[in-house]
Amino acid sequence: MPSLELWRLRAEFARRLSDMYAEEVPAYNTLVEVSTEVNEDYLRRRGAEAERLGSISRVTAERHGAVRVGSRREMSEAARVFAAFGMHPVGFYDLRDASEASVPVVSTAFRPVDPDELARNPFRVFTSMLAADDPRFFSTELRERLRAFFDARTLFSPELLDLADKAAADGRLSAPDAERLLRLATGAFKLSGDPVDHAWYRTLEAVSAVASDIGGVTSTHINHLTPRVLDIDDLYVRMEARGITMIDEIQGPPRWDGPDVLLRQTSFRALSEDRVFRFEDGRLGPGELRVRFGEVEQRGIALTPAGRDLYDRMVAETDRHPAAREGNGARRVDVARRTWEENFPRTEKELALRGLAYFTYALDRDAVPPRFADSFQGGPVPLHILVEKGIAVPEPIVYEDFLPRSAAGIFRSNLTDEGSRDDAQTETDYDITVMSEIVGRPVADPDDLYRRQQDRSLRALGEALGREIAP
Repeated sequence: MPSLELWRLRAEFARRLSDMYAEEVPAYNTLVEVSTEVNEDYLRRRGAEAERLGSISRVTAERHGAVRVGSRREMSEAARVFAAFGMHPVGFYDLRDASEASVPVVSTAFRPVDPDELARNPFRVFTSMLAADDPRFFSTELRERLRAFFDARTLFSPELLDLADKAAADGRLSAPDAERLLRLATGAFKLSGDPVDHAWYRTLEAVSAVASDIGGVTSTHINHLTPRVLDIDDLYVRMEARGITMIDEIQGPPRWDGPDVLLRQTSFRALSEDRVFRFEDGRLGPGELRVRFGEVEQRGIALTPAGRDLYDRMVAETDRHPAAREGNGARRVDVARRTWEENFPRTEKELALRGLAYFTYALDRDAVPPRFADSFQGGPVPLHILVEKGIAVPEPIVYEDFLPRSAAGIFRSNLTDEGSRDDAQTETDYDITVMSEIVGRPVADPDDLYRRQQDRSLRALGEALGREIAP
């Protein structure tokens, strides 16, 4: 019987999670349906240009999931499960101070890192861990109760972890083992029907609705599954037309007539879901929770550190504008668009020339003049000259990661209240090094991955020209 490679396991895992989530959150079906319509219409309008940031087959199949865990042990075990599907930790995101609301989590994303693997199936899972040791959010008593709660629960069975370790070590699994792994892994993220301790849940909810979703229930679950669209503004309008209430504002860069960069995200508001509660008197009774929502994303070009610095400055400039501070989403979007039009390059070529975004570079041999390379007297050929003359053709590298402010913005838009935080306390330190220790493997820096991809293409370009290329 044939064995299954990790990318096939990953594709099937994503499909099964999507099917399960569609049963649990029917509005997700509408989101997927509308996303497909938007992508098909965009492709008809734009033709080949529509696929500049990924083939339509990849975009239509693309998903990112979001899950939440409570402790370092649970985060480490989640990393082992995702490794079975060729998904590695990339990026560190601290959401604790990315929003005015109380969002006491730190996160990383598990995803493929090789461009070929991303092209086969780019499934990602944004995985957040409760910063349960941060005294700004949790009192000494709450920290102890949370520690005991997480120590007592099991999110991932020993059998699942053993199969996951085997898949990661061997790079494949036999068909029977693969089926068992997929069943156990999918089931680990299924919404539990166990009664929710009402008093405990509400205690944590007073700190943060995110904290109660992580520490107030006996299991973890898919918080959202996110399709990718090619025109998020069109999707927003279509979802509202179907009577589905969207959050007030699309997170990330504004819509404008220049290059799409980084990540734009929006969601429909969290829906009420029936759950069984155990009340203080021991009685079981019905109740509702609002913790899961439907998110959608539009991906653009990955920015270099210089590009991110410019992006951050434009965000800060927008925040300072009086119209943006009034809290009117439409006016803020107008301010952001004007800020972009005044400061950001309007073409991919200019982004490449200014070193603001990552590209791979293809050689256009027809654009190479006779004896061109000889004019540089044996030294490296400057990349900007090759781009200006059309010899090196920039092809955008898609941004595969996330934005802390946008993630926190979507979390905040779906919270029932702001929660609580005592800023007089000293925060617990977390960074990419600490996260690497928690998950038991190095957390990759997204910029390193994009830079390596760009550098590989420059080496290939140099070999084709017979000259070294100077970035």
